[in-house]
Amino acid sequence: MLEVDIPAAVRTVFGKGESRRLRMDKKTPAVVYSNGDDPIALQFEEGILYKNLLEIHRRNAVVTLDIEGDDKGKRHVLVQEIQKDPVVEQLLHVDFLEIELDKPSDFVVPLRLTGAAKGVEMGGMLRVSRKTITLRGCPLDVPDEIVADITELDQGGDGLRCADLKVPANVEMLDDPTTVCASVI
Repeated sequence: MLEVDIPAAVRTVFGKGESRRLRMDKKTPAVVYSNGDDPIALQFEEGILYKNLLEIHRRNAVVTLDIEGDDKGKRHVLVQEIQKDPVVEQLLHVDFLEIELDKPSDFVVPLRLTGAAKGVEMGGMLRVSRKTITLRGCPLDVPDEIVADITELDQGGDGLRCADLKVPANVEMLDDPTTVCASVI
């Protein structure tokens, strides 16, 4: 899984007007939600946050927040929601969810198919029925994506099943092993 470090500071101003002032000063308000603890209001430098969020867009990533003014200092989080202005593409607000690195969680991981299937070269058509799989494991053990070679897929064969996918030993696949991910018809 990707790891990204982003500096932040505790936010002391609240409300719609204060949030607008923060954005005018090129800062983005954010909140970190934790398991049962009170949420922590943060502010980020807009350019740094935007650049880092573009890097991890639509990917599973553990973000380490180095928080200035927080007693805990560093927190490990996942991006939960990004709010942005649809017209000017400005970040309005970001929600983070704090996680523990040694506690297993469920993650939806993309499936990337590589190679050219034999059956397609012989006139068949590749049918992809799964583009993601669900894995359970510690956040840093879960891969960024699962890569599967489809070169050996032939027409009329069983296809590529979830059981055929290679996942790390300390990660559990939650999908049904008999589910077909790709086949040639």
